[in-house]
Amino acid sequence: MYTKLISLLILLITHHVSHAQKGDTLLITAAQINTQVLKEGIHRYLVYFKMNKDATRTQTQFWTRKIARVEYHGKPCIAINQSWEDKDSIIHIVKSISDAKTMQPLFHHTWWKVQRSRTPTKNVTDTTVDFSKGTVEHNGKLLSDSDTLIQENKIWVGYKSSLNKFHLNWHLDLEIFPLLPYAKGITFIIPFYDPGTASAFQKVAYTVTGSAELVGYENQKIDCWILVHEEKGNREVFWISKKTKEVLKLEQVINESVYRYKIKLGFSI
Repeated sequence: MYTKLISLLILLITHHVSHAQKGDTLLITAAQINTQVLKEGIHRYLVYFKMNKDATRTQTQFWTRKIARVEYHGKPCIAINQSWEDKDSIIHIVKSISDAKTMQPLFHHTWWKVQRSRTPTKNVTDTTVDFSKGTVEHNGKLLSDSDTLIQENKIWVGYKSSLNKFHLNWHLDLEIFPLLPYAKGITFIIPFYDPGTASAFQKVAYTVTGSAELVGYENQKIDCWILVHEEKGNREVFWISKKTKEVLKLEQVINESVYRYKIKLGFSI
């Protein structure tokens, strides 16, 4: 009896250790997504660059992101509208609709202001990806397998790479990160696709390296998870509130010399 008990304990311990090791890396599926943490309303970020760590701030932008729970094609969804402003104009507008439970993208429309001095009549790009219809429209043209122009072909191939897979909208990363099940040391493998771009579906690793505090208004100390993504020439560190799940700060280092920051504003008009 004693021998059987010892064997059972060893089996349980071995199973626990094996489970913990597997848990260090988590492939994100619909089952791990918790959209209930998303806060409806307007959220605004200050975005800027530094050409080195101690340089003055430049290329300042304000990103406004509005989250709303809506009905789309008869099913509950989450709509996220973005507007990006630089010093004197709006440079980017986005409308995204995702499933209310899984956050799988259903619709994505982007408009970009593009500086083209040689072709001033074509100073914007406009792209719509409608996953429910299976269509991609770029600058007024429906894309297909027959498109041979390099940019159009890349956008279409990128879209096709996302089909029949669970994926999340990479253009909504600031809304996706709050949905994840955080724990120290865990690495999330996130199935991302950025609709309407030349980027293809890919699985991207983000690691929760630990915790840190941010100091807010009235000396409020905010306990945050630290989420890190690294690849050649790029390192991103996100501060995510443990209490509200919001992304409060990003520090990105590009080629070890250029710094980009996103700071969530506590209030704005």
